[in-house]
Amino acid sequence: MPVARAAAAVAFALTTAGAQAEAPYAFATTPGKLPKDVIPLQYSAHIMPDVAGNSFRGTQTVEIEVLKTTSLIMLNADNLEIDAASLSGKEIGKLALKPILDRGQQTLRFELARPLAPGKYALDLTFKGQINREGRGLFYVNYKADGAEKKLIATTMAPTDARRMLPTWDEPSFRARFKLTVDVPSNFKTYSTTPIEKQEPLSKGMQRVTFGNTPKMPSYLVVLVAGEMERVAAKQDGVEIGVVTTEGKGASTAFPLQASRDLLRYFNHYFGIPYPLPKLDQIAIPGGFNGAMENWGAVVYNEPTLLYDPKKSPDRVKKFTFNINAHELAHQWFGNLVTMAWWDNLWLNEGFASWMAAKATQHFHPEWRPYLDEIAAREYVMNLDARKTTHPIQTRIDTEEQAAAAFDAITYSKGQAFLRMLEAYLGEDNFRKGIRAYMARHQYSNTTSADLWAALEKASGKPVGKLASDWTTQPGFPLIKVEQACEEGKRKITLSQEQYRLDEPASEKRLWNVPLQVGTVNGKAWTTLLSGPSTTITQASCEGALVVDPYSVGYFRVHYDPASFHALAEQAPRLLDSTRLRLLADSWSLALAGRMPLDAYLDLVRKYANEPRPAVWEALLSHLRTVSSLLSGEPEQALVRRFFIDLARPRLAALGWDEKPGESLDDAQLRGMLATSLARAGDPEAIAQGKARFARFLADPSSVPPSMIDFVTLTAGRYADAATYEALAARAANAPNSEERNRFGKALTSALDPQLAARTLQMLLSPQTPPDLIPYIIGGVSAEHLDQTWNFAVANRDALLNSMEALGRHALFASIVSSSANPVHAELVENYMRKNFGADGVVEAERAGNGVRIRAAQKARLLPQVRAALQKQ
Repeated sequence: MPVARAAAAVAFALTTAGAQAEAPYAFATTPGKLPKDVIPLQYSAHIMPDVAGNSFRGTQTVEIEVLKTTSLIMLNADNLEIDAASLSGKEIGKLALKPILDRGQQTLRFELARPLAPGKYALDLTFKGQINREGRGLFYVNYKADGAEKKLIATTMAPTDARRMLPTWDEPSFRARFKLTVDVPSNFKTYSTTPIEKQEPLSKGMQRVTFGNTPKMPSYLVVLVAGEMERVAAKQDGVEIGVVTTEGKGASTAFPLQASRDLLRYFNHYFGIPYPLPKLDQIAIPGGFNGAMENWGAVVYNEPTLLYDPKKSPDRVKKFTFNINAHELAHQWFGNLVTMAWWDNLWLNEGFASWMAAKATQHFHPEWRPYLDEIAAREYVMNLDARKTTHPIQTRIDTEEQAAAAFDAITYSKGQAFLRMLEAYLGEDNFRKGIRAYMARHQYSNTTSADLWAALEKASGKPVGKLASDWTTQPGFPLIKVEQACEEGKRKITLSQEQYRLDEPASEKRLWNVPLQVGTVNGKAWTTLLSGPSTTITQASCEGALVVDPYSVGYFRVHYDPASFHALAEQAPRLLDSTRLRLLADSWSLALAGRMPLDAYLDLVRKYANEPRPAVWEALLSHLRTVSSLLSGEPEQALVRRFFIDLARPRLAALGWDEKPGESLDDAQLRGMLATSLARAGDPEAIAQGKARFARFLADPSSVPPSMIDFVTLTAGRYADAATYEALAARAANAPNSEERNRFGKALTSALDPQLAARTLQMLLSPQTPPDLIPYIIGGVSAEHLDQTWNFAVANRDALLNSMEALGRHALFASIVSSSANPVHAELVENYMRKNFGADGVVEAERAGNGVRIRAAQKARLLPQVRAALQKQ
């Protein structure tokens, strides 16, 4: 699953330093609810959906193996009714079984009158269930094609929803083969992991489709998609790659098809193990769930995460879809071929896929500067990870809700950032050698982190296990303090570490083994390992400005002594892109934490007035938006907005309001970014430009180039009157694809008018609103109308939660208050979720409350500093 899901929050148990080293994978000791004495070998399932009635019937034969004598067979089932069950085998004949469903535990068990001896048996089941509106198990999607109402069905099983379609051993270590048969309308095209083996007509306009057998795989990778679909295909390295869409999306398939071919070739080479299936379908569906799901052989995407129309889509969409495509294809190895043993090691799937996606993007599109974007994106997770409510990369998972909540920024982004730091320390060649050995040894099986560390240690000769344990079993990260002195012509550098926090000081006194690159600006850098509280190193000369982590591969903050900081700041425009971005990001965080005065940060920002890179501007804009948000309702907010306008307006003027022939991708992207931010900050010229261009767009959509379409629609939405709102709503309702629907929908959520905001919130209750949009609508409206959104969500709690997929359900209410700096809102969310949610929801509420209190403290700290720094201008 991609980083688009990483905003979901996690329920967790804090792990302290010095956690016991993890053991290599062993099936018998892997966590889980299910007994390990009975295992599935082969599922043969027949699903009969009633698409119109949103229900299905099913039959299934599971070849099982009893490993040791038992009187109990237990597997998973959720929201299923078991109509009949029997067990057969050579020694027992055929026995009727009584199903015992535990709906709370989501288990199905059979208690046998006599113990079963070790051996192989067949478990036959007849069952029925629901096709859900929300993306859980088998679900449906309503959509329009050429004005006609259509419907398709699809699945999303991770982490624990395969049990909603099939009674299964629904834990990752229970790998088995799946052979799937499905009855669907004759006009449906149907897709699963393997190619179609048999297709036969039935009566009443139906057909029966049987797919080939799958490799041994975990149940969460089971996939079924059926609907009125179109497919374009091409061969790559002997594999047929298809891009599947609903009707009329052909213009958007060329880029993802070519990208998939390139990526498959690249991963085949990188991993040293060819993609093992005969086909790979990339399936775009218009809603149902967010992001994408890496089902083996048939990846399912929400349309905007795969499709790209070069005539209509901004370049940011092209970059985004390529990255998500790379993430999901990397999963075909990391996750599918080799699977984490249990959900506590989810990062082995998600962190690695995110890391591999950035690596592949850098290989094919260095002009996009993906590593610079990665550094900018890393700021979000570091902000979360610098709080007492954070959790380790590896965290204990006991329940289905905790497994769903584990798909968060720590798992994805911190996991990715740690791997990049580790690769830089070990060297690319050694790292790849270790990864290849790991893949070869564990293919078609499961692993823990210890298995990976063993492979990397053998390949590199370095103590990977000890270093990695610090970063994966401890929460948080270090602040690296840098002090230097010139003595007898040599530079003496003292490096020290302490746990970095944005809230209260850490009491645990954690330390990390920290790989550090130390050098000089535009000079050489070498690597040292800070393994204790501090160390001192010496450079042969005092020439040049000292720089730590020039390529920004380290997952830590750097705090220079004043003289060292000043020396770097003076050279800011001439620093490497990565150094420039790290210096800006660290300085901002230190200002938030009270470790650096705000005016020092603002003086640094002024040196970025001619900054050429969008990723650096995005970080800068994020910082200033945060200050502005913290000061909402205060007169000092106007000072911050004026500072930003004075900084950004000349840069936009140099770019001009219109595209120029032959201009760089950076310039085109930066124009739209600055224009959008200026309009949001209340710049009259930007607002006027946005409104005028929207009026032209209504008459002629081609008058607005893709690079400026987001600026135009967001500005129109933010400052909308009733007529503009209606125009946006009409285009959202009639959009030909999800990308355009989401663009106009996002504009609606940004409306400043509270009456228009109320109309947008009401859309959440409409059956025409795709369930996957619920968190985005809530988040968009609450940014400007927090109390209004909260009251609406409380009044409609059940309707909202019952329409959401598993991932992020507990985060919905917490997200509403996430931008607040008012402690009242912290108490509001904590009290409400304690009363109305379970223990995992309470953890999420406490995390949100902690964030609100941090923002309140930051506001109190920064308010007088803003006044002092900006009123004098």
